[in-house]
Amino acid sequence: MSYKHILLVTDLLPDAHIVAQKAKRIVENRPNAKLSVLHIVRDTMVGFGYELVPASSLYDAIDDERCQEARAKLAQFLTDNDLHAVNSEVTTAISSSEGIVNYCHKHDVDLLVIGRHERHGIAAWLSGATADNILPNVPCDSLVVRLDKPKPNDI
Repeated sequence: MSYKHILLVTDLLPDAHIVAQKAKRIVENRPNAKLSVLHIVRDTMVGFGYELVPASSLYDAIDDERCQEARAKLAQFLTDNDLHAVNSEVTTAISSSEGIVNYCHKHDVDLLVIGRHERHGIAAWLSGATADNILPNVPCDSLVVRLDKPKPNDI
């Protein structure tokens, strides 16, 4: 298939470079393809009585410390991996899954490249893997790169 818009989703964990290098090789072999890189920051929830509302729905631009730190890490990630993205974005979402699916729909992504950490036991039951949650809902092909189980200090 002739991919024109490839999206690399990164969690910016220490092993994210493995996924980045796979995306880089795919883009290099497709001269007309553009690369976008996305990192999701979980949205802060604000309580109003009995309701919880995402803070991003109350303000046009949520730019807290977490987003600023993530932007700096993402810029360093792009440099370290020699990625030439036409768009690199840090965005907030209620969940990573929702943010990724929304981005793919909104930006006509042809190929999604994402890593998947192995989780076992209660961790798998409680949170699952983002890749598992998005695959049925993204409107494009997906490359899921298998990664080792994250270490407790990486999360």
